[in-house]
This record gives sequence, structure tokens and C-alpha cells, in this order.
Amino acid sequence: MNQPITLFTGQWADLTLDEVAGLASKWGYDGLEIACSAEHLDVWRVAEDPSYLKQRQEVLKRHSLQTWAISNHLTGQAVCDNPIDFRHRGIVRPAVWGDGDQEGVRQRAAEEMKLTAIAARKLGVDTVVGFTGSSIWQYVAMFPPVPQSTIDQGYEDFAKRWNPIMDVFDSEGVRFALEVHPSEIAYDYHTTRIALDAIDNRKAFGLNWDPSHMIWQDIDPVNFILDFADRIYHVDCKDTRVFRNDGRRGRMGSHLNWADPRRGWSFVSTGRGDVDWESSFRALRTIGYNGPISVEWEDAGMDRLHGAAEAVGFIKSLMWKSPERSFDEAFSVDSAASEDSREL
Repeated sequence: MNQPITLFTGQWADLTLDEVAGLASKWGYDGLEIACSAEHLDVWRVAEDPSYLKQRQEVLKRHSLQTWAISNHLTGQAVCDNPIDFRHRGIVRPAVWGDGDQEGVRQRAAEEMKLTAIAARKLGVDTVVGFTGSSIWQYVAMFPPVPQSTIDQGYEDFAKRWNPIMDVFDSEGVRFALEVHPSEIAYDYHTTRIALDAIDNRKAFGLNWDPSHMIWQDIDPVNFILDFADRIYHVDCKDTRVFRNDGRRGRMGSHLNWADPRRGWSFVSTGRGDVDWESSFRALRTIGYNGPISVEWEDAGMDRLHGAAEAVGFIKSLMWKSPERSFDEAFSVDSAASEDSREL
């Protein structure tokens, strides 16, 4: 297993791409998973200014880094969400927000996702990581009672909005990797199955394996890899610590902020939580995943300069060379004889 290790820039949007690239290079990363937010990558500018993309590429080259995937989580969120409100205004670009009309925001978000596929191809990248949003996440508690028809309509709405986006991905030869995540159309095992069926299991639409969101929901990240082997298009490494259940700490988070010790769980730096990383990496080998391994750093109790620098070393410790033959071949008589003949 010798994949490139990248740093996802989404949590570093307060720094310029040049600043993030300098840090990542110093820490030993091979590249960046560039977020289409803040100054890092603006796909509208890619479409309008031929020189802009070259400037972005020069930043990577200056720091001896590459990119194998870009991400557009924030805009993807606005494609299906209902309602569209103040939260979205804080995360999408002005070109997407426009006058704030809800359906207008969704339509412009869809257009940006199409531009993201085009930008990826121009960058020589074949994977875009992101979110889809969901018109039915608001009904997750299923109370007041929600009829099945409403849930079905949510998946139909997702397919109606994302199929045209995936048409552009297909035409550009680019894949979309949905990060299975609460507030998305697919947030756990069964909703992932339903979402893939809703979009007719088209090949352009796959998954970003991020175990952090599975751990606190009691979803097994290893079985998820094995069950969705043909859909794991990208890997983000983020960790979660589930705290001791004292009868007060709930899995829903209690509207407490990330640093609050009363939370039932929290994101922690990669390697410091409850994800079984060794079993996960063995599973990734089993399915033949050979794409980038990207560190998504989040930890409310640790400085990011410490955490991101430490995480790359932890990931490298899991990337041992796979054996060229089975260990039990050494027990066979033919193998022993072959060894003897080579000595002669």
C-alpha cells in the first residue's frame, strides 16, 4: 500500500492555499485535497479566467505537492437542502446565494457542482468529494409522524437534482464521492443503499469513506468498506472518540459545542479516537483501493498545527508493504525444494 497522503484544506480556509501548501509540504504530505472554498479554489474563476488555474497549479508545484481530488462539500449541501436559510448564506459563495431565493440557491448550487467537475478535469483530477444535502434530513426523528411517501419523495428529489449534475461528471470523466454524513441524503448504511438505488447506481456517483461519522452512529466502518467495495472512490481519515456513557451524554450531541466535556462524542485527531484504523486499512487493501489517503483534521481539544503534523506520521505507519506471496507457502515441500535449488 503506497498511496499518496494528502491534507484536506477545508479546515484551513482562513489561510491561503500557499500557506497551507507550505505547512503540508513541511510535514511530509504528498499533496492536498483542495476545497472549493475561500481562496483555495474558486470554480467560477476557473471558468472565467484561463490564467487562474495555472496560478493554483503553480502553488502546488512550488511546494512539491500534487492533487488527486478536490472537494466541494459546502456548495453540494445547498443542492437538495430544505430549508435554505441563514446557515447556507454563511457557507456558499455570493454567486450561489444571489438574492437568497431558496430554489434559486439550489439551482445555482447545482450549476457550481457542474463547474466543479469541469474544473477537476482541467486540473487532471478524476474525483470530486462532497455533500448532496437532503430535503428529508429534517424528518430524521420521524415525529411528528412522517408518511413513507414523503421519504420517497426526498430520494426522488435527490435523483432529480443530482442526475443532471452527474451527466456533466460523466461527460468530463470525473467521479463524485459523497461523504456519508448526517444531514446528507445518505448518512448511514441503509440510507446509502437507498440513495445509490435512487440514482440507478450510476458509476459516476460513489462514496467518500470517512469513518468518523459512522463511529458515533454505531455503523461499522470496516464492513462499510467491504459492502460498498465498488463505490469507495476516496478516503478521508478523521477520527471520533465516544465518551463513557454516564447516563447523561447522548449520541445526538445535546446542542453542545465540540469542546464541551458533556458531549457524548467528539471528533479527535486521526489516530486518537475509536476508529480501528488497522482493520480499516487492511479492508481497503482487500478491495484494491489505490487512491489517495486524505487527512481531514478536526479536534476541538488540540491545536491543528500539532494534530495535522502528527496525523501524517500515523497514516504512514499503516501503509506497510503487502506480501508478494502467502506466508503459508513457505510450509510447502515444493517451496522448500525451490529454495534449496536456488542455493545451489
